[in-house]
Amino acid sequence: MTTKAQWWNDGRLHFGAGIENTFVPQAGPGERPIDEYELTEHYERWHDDLALTQSVGAEFLRWGIPWHRVSPGPGVWDWDWTDRVMARFGELGVRPIVDLLHYGTPLWLDDQFLHPDYPKHVAEFATRAAERYSDVATDWTPVNEPMIHALFCGEYGYWPPYGRGPAGLVAVSAALARGFVETQRGIADVQADATFVHVDASLRYVGDIDAPEHRAEARRLSEQAFLVEDLVTGRVGEGHPLAPMLTGHGVGDDELAWFADHAVAPDVMGVNYYPRHSTEVFEAGVHHSGGFADPRPTRDDGTAGLTEMLRLYADRYGAPVMVTETCVTGSPAERIEWLETSVAAVERIRASGVDVVGYTWWPLFDMIEWTYRHSTEPPMAHRLTMGLFDLVETPTGLERRRNPVAARFEAHARVARRAYARLE
Repeated sequence: MTTKAQWWNDGRLHFGAGIENTFVPQAGPGERPIDEYELTEHYERWHDDLALTQSVGAEFLRWGIPWHRVSPGPGVWDWDWTDRVMARFGELGVRPIVDLLHYGTPLWLDDQFLHPDYPKHVAEFATRAAERYSDVATDWTPVNEPMIHALFCGEYGYWPPYGRGPAGLVAVSAALARGFVETQRGIADVQADATFVHVDASLRYVGDIDAPEHRAEARRLSEQAFLVEDLVTGRVGEGHPLAPMLTGHGVGDDELAWFADHAVAPDVMGVNYYPRHSTEVFEAGVHHSGGFADPRPTRDDGTAGLTEMLRLYADRYGAPVMVTETCVTGSPAERIEWLETSVAAVERIRASGVDVVGYTWWPLFDMIEWTYRHSTEPPMAHRLTMGLFDLVETPTGLERRRNPVAARFEAHARVARRAYARLE
């Protein structure tokens, strides 16, 4: 297997894809569980789905282990399905970047992220996975988009444990960060060649951000976008802009000291960026609380926003960066246009000296939008046209049909690999 140094430091841009793996198995009144593997029939079609990755020339696939299925009860483990999938990765030679927590906890974990033993439980799950699959997987994402986790589960009250407001945000952020650290340290203890791809969402704020009524909130949100990553990398000390918010909501000096003493770092810092959704606009005299209930308007800043975020994360954390999710939801022509312009932008920023090591089209095939959770409509009514392969409903299930975006993606992946081969 290619080592850490060879893979991330070989000087080229690696192309890959991802399979949407959001899991929120808990349901309450007016809610349905979200299990993207079930909604897209990946549990049945995994064998062919992984082959689709290879068919478009992707070197890697961001893919998640469904913790709620692997651990159906406390201390109970069922790896049978995951064993077969991981063996298929090895058979195809596609490199998995394993999402360990892409939203959601097992059903048996009361209070979810706020359970006092959540960090211990998630670290045990992750460490067992690393021990079991060390012959196939070396790249691990401890938590995907931790700040979206914190917002949805801690501030907006959308997902369990349904926290609300600043206190909920702080509580979930601190718990996620503790589990993040314990996960990474646990894997490192059992897998010497493990690499850690940290992944967070781009949260940009523009518009009238200096208007008196918005200045403080806009600055807080801009810093808050990095809160969990700053905690796990030991950057939240007395002088951190969010330290007063944390200490004011129960995160004591001793806990901040623990993060400083146990800091972990990314081998690669992943940036998720969607041009039509990642930039929120403040309007003078207009107040929005954010989230689905009261969203701010968004602005498409295209590749300018993408390059800004890549530079920002590279400078802030001093690690190579990669685009870990990007696409537009739209027609094949719209998706191709974004693919072409975003790849060109990544090549330009690489030429300027920023160490961008990967580009991920997300997802490989269409996904079911999270709005499904609070709807009564069938899953395909919530299909997002995002993929290199379209989800098509047929009498035999959800077929994956290659669309023109796949050919353009494959062309970029092949060119990148041939260019590297000429240099060897």
